[in-house]
Amino acid sequence: MGRARGLGIAAVVVGLVGLLTGLGGVGYGRYAFGGSVVSGESMAPTYGRGDRVVFERIDGSEVRRGDVVVFSAPDRYGFDALVLERVVGVGGDRVACCTGEARDARVTLNGEPLQEPYLKGAEADGGFPAYDVRVPEGRLFLLGDHRANARDSRAFLDDRGGTLPTSAIRGRVIDDYTVPVVLGVAMMAGVVLVLVAAGLGIAAMAVRRKARAAVPPPPPWAVRV
Repeated sequence: MGRARGLGIAAVVVGLVGLLTGLGGVGYGRYAFGGSVVSGESMAPTYGRGDRVVFERIDGSEVRRGDVVVFSAPDRYGFDALVLERVVGVGGDRVACCTGEARDARVTLNGEPLQEPYLKGAEADGGFPAYDVRVPEGRLFLLGDHRANARDSRAFLDDRGGTLPTSAIRGRVIDDYTVPVVLGVAMMAGVVLVLVAAGLGIAAMAVRRKARAAVPPPPPWAVRV
């Protein structure tokens, strides 16, 4: 019976470790990361329609220039779904368009031409009128990578220069999936450990039954009438 007891204890320990690992991975993953499917072409060619993006949930104050972010602005767009755009200016920045002509045109950030290799067709203005915006503190100026097909800050210039409050930010898109992959491995490891624990529990019961079957019945003289 000692072997059965050892198998039973091992089943409990392995099962608890598996549950903690799996549930911990699921819980942290849901808290720290999110996913969304791109529904438009405003961020092409960086992200096209149907692409799935993963984002880390961050506070708007953590956003940096150049970040691709997801945000919610139902008062502007008329829906609650997440919108995908690139941060060009943060609080205190001056964003203007454009310096140069035609394909040589550049958005300027604090007076310096902005290099934007991600643009579709190298069109910095996308045919929109010129603008010159000083970004208020606590707000962001956002643009799509496909400037001719993006309804971004340029479309709302009469509302505080088209800037968006940092509180609207829901996350920053990531291209390095190391942490999500590690969490996925942790979840799978948790499932495997739970299955191993179940196997150990079954083995413990089998050993107990075998041990009981091996015990000879008491002799007749030892049976009380």
